[in-house]
Amino acid sequence: MRTLAVAASVLMVSLIGAVANASGGHPPRHGCECATPSIDRLQHWLASGEGTTVPATGSLLVRERGGYAAKVAFLNAEWHVVVVWLGNRFEAQADLSKSAGFWMTYSATDDLYVQLRPASHWSGGDKWLTKVPSTGGKLVKKFFSFAPDAWTTLPELGKPTYSFASALVEARGLVFVGKTPNKLDFRGLAIDRYQPPCL
Repeated sequence: MRTLAVAASVLMVSLIGAVANASGGHPPRHGCECATPSIDRLQHWLASGEGTTVPATGSLLVRERGGYAAKVAFLNAEWHVVVVWLGNRFEAQADLSKSAGFWMTYSATDDLYVQLRPASHWSGGDKWLTKVPSTGGKLVKKFFSFAPDAWTTLPELGKPTYSFASALVEARGLVFVGKTPNKLDFRGLAIDRYQPPCL
């Protein structure tokens, strides 16, 4: 009887794990943060100076309840650009080809997009992107898949000349872009099967 109970609990744990993986899995736990300000070990959350933002340039990281948040406001009806370096320095890149995607904890008052920018095609707006939906200003946790059919292009920004699969192999950064006024607050960005190096 005891053996049957143990077998039943093992089966239940396996089934729960299978369901979690099918829906994107659980956010990875990266352990401690970096010695300098970071969110899920990502140390560089930057306002690029493209579009009118507050802050206009530099780091978005601010102290928040014993940790850090990345906060920025997009002003005016123009394209705004916020950059997150995946390897914590511009020259670094990460191979995300085995990653299912990323969990993001954020709030946004309007829709925006996130681009996956590869090292070989960093500049320009013609990138693969996926929509980051508005949360109405509420903090939510959402999974963003790296499945190719979850990523698209915008005619206004142009179509990339490289494949989405190649961008995953040499990912340099996630770049958040939006054309409308928006108030953004990022609290987590945990990437499946990838742990950023602290610098």
